[in-house]
Amino acid sequence: MKVYKTSNLRNVGIIGHGGSGKTTLTEALLYYTKAIDRMGSVEEGTTLSDYDPEEKRRHNSISTSVALCEWDDIKINLVDIPGYFDFVGEMVQGLKAVDLAMITVCGKSGIEVGTEKAWKYSINHGLPRAFFINKLDRENSNFEKVLLQLKSKFGISVVPIQYPIGSEGDFRGIINVISRKARIYNPKTHEMEIADVPEELLEKADECKRMIMEAVAETDEELLDKYFDEGELSDEEIYHGLISGASKGEIVPVMCGSAAKCIGVHTLLEDIEECFPTPKDTNLYKAKNTETGEYLEVKIDHDQPFSAVVFKTIADPFVGKLSMFRVITGEATADTVVYNPNKDKEEKLGTLYFIKGKEQFNTKRVYSGDIGAVAKLQYTNTGDTLCEKGSFIQYREMDFPKPVYDKAALPKGKGDEDKIAGGLHKLMEEDPTLIVERDSENSETIIHGLGVTHIDVIASKLKNKFGVEVELRTPKIAYRETIKKSADVQGKHKKQSGGHGQYGDVKILFEPRTDGEDELLFVDKIVGGVVPKGYIPAVEKGLKDCIKKGVLAGYPMIRLKATLHDGSYHPVDSSEMAFKMAASLAYKKGIKDAQPIILEPIMHVEISAPDDYTGDIISDLNRKRGRILGMEPLDGVQKIIGEVPRSEMFEYATELRSMTGARGNFEMEFERYEEVPREEVDKIIAEANNEDNK
Repeated sequence: MKVYKTSNLRNVGIIGHGGSGKTTLTEALLYYTKAIDRMGSVEEGTTLSDYDPEEKRRHNSISTSVALCEWDDIKINLVDIPGYFDFVGEMVQGLKAVDLAMITVCGKSGIEVGTEKAWKYSINHGLPRAFFINKLDRENSNFEKVLLQLKSKFGISVVPIQYPIGSEGDFRGIINVISRKARIYNPKTHEMEIADVPEELLEKADECKRMIMEAVAETDEELLDKYFDEGELSDEEIYHGLISGASKGEIVPVMCGSAAKCIGVHTLLEDIEECFPTPKDTNLYKAKNTETGEYLEVKIDHDQPFSAVVFKTIADPFVGKLSMFRVITGEATADTVVYNPNKDKEEKLGTLYFIKGKEQFNTKRVYSGDIGAVAKLQYTNTGDTLCEKGSFIQYREMDFPKPVYDKAALPKGKGDEDKIAGGLHKLMEEDPTLIVERDSENSETIIHGLGVTHIDVIASKLKNKFGVEVELRTPKIAYRETIKKSADVQGKHKKQSGGHGQYGDVKILFEPRTDGEDELLFVDKIVGGVVPKGYIPAVEKGLKDCIKKGVLAGYPMIRLKATLHDGSYHPVDSSEMAFKMAASLAYKKGIKDAQPIILEPIMHVEISAPDDYTGDIISDLNRKRGRILGMEPLDGVQKIIGEVPRSEMFEYATELRSMTGARGNFEMEFERYEEVPREEVDKIIAEANNEDNK
């Protein structure tokens, strides 16, 4: 396949709300440029970019995919990014590889929460943005209304560089506002044919062009002076200003069409070529000098030594690991050795590929600014840098959202534990938002993800890719037990059975530990050798074994102080085992007498949501036995800080999404243990007894 130089590349990320037509638009661009022979359908599971079995089954993108096409001697890498909120990690990965984020908006629905999130993520990544108003052939679609929403929500820098001809069922073409060319869709040939701008739309086209000239002039003093003096700018100046303004995020061009009918695809391709920034125009990458520790901005430049960032990993049980990367400086060459500064390891680049969906095309080199892939890197993971040895460069790692939804994965088949562990390990390489850990206390494998759908997809991938089925359950809660009062008790173990007997006798004062520490505090106050020194460690060991199980529900005992202050022994029958048994008897008796209680984990929670939802969130937290610690404004939203019992938070990711229309986010971490309310204790004890009886 032909290798394109940096100036002839365009890397476009297609993002937006789920269902706004991202995958269909990708398919339309591929079909129109003859990268594919027929246009697939999301509903039929035949699109090039949704090739995963789970995507076909769900009719939704769940993974970022790359598809290349060629148009008028430029190569366009289209990065189709999922819009569903459980796969935000895929957006983070996809945006690392592109020069502009094209946000699709439904011409009927207008701005949705996914539109807002796509805009916010693009801003956070310092990424140039454009809008594509899609589905203008649908009933009740309205370009003017959506354009007004975009300008109102995102600012006057949002300017239409295209304008639709007709609307709803009569939508039939697009005006290129700058060139004043119109293209009308011919339903017989399925081609867009050049035509004159309809007379009734000439004034509207002129109005849009004035908006573009004003926006372009605002970005450059020289152009601003000319615009004030002459009242207009040449098309060449507009195109140059658009590229410059768009690459800095100062101008956000708006295009339109119907991806499903391929209306507007030709004009979109023209504008991708003429108005979208090339890799050279952007300055998206920050890197650390590993020698000095300083951060610097790196421009895409072919004349510098090779460096690249791995933005996505695909785990395949048969092919192995495929690492997708973007070259920032220099070029990647097949069969060369490069350096990974993140792991301080050398890697061999074997065969290099260009990517089109699940297809791979061999190439000898990948030029700066382009996207490529390589198989079977030994040490490299998503977010790692690859560079020439001695380059002292390490690109900033990606900032992935923390998991907020947990499920325990139980094997359905006997002996499947190793298969599950191996499959999950490979899926973690593929998905940095997935965290798996082993809860040894409850003998559970816990999968941490971003939501219900995310975890369900992981379970389906385990079955389809690795041939192992799991049952998903709510994880067990790590309760604890402690005491509220003191108890001074005797534990005496005496047994005679012919020959040597067994004798151990201790008196222990059990008290709540008041210094805030959870571990057992054992105090030796034996005077006069009533318990020989050789047996005192056995008493402590016996107590340490005992506190693994409390007396109420069998949960570990914490915050316990045990003072050994008296006892007796037998010169022949006493032994370490006898004193361990005596300690155990004292423990069981003493803890019951010292008012044992159950403790539950309390989580520190920080919730961010728009002002409109704070009342509902606070009311809901109060119902969950939560405490509000405070509120503070943060980036245009309210941050609510509180503490909530862990038992109330297992489904909170779904509940908060429902409560806020997916506009709320939260993070939580363990804070401390607190006493369980009386009304909850019996339920916990009953559940523990049921587990023991299984």
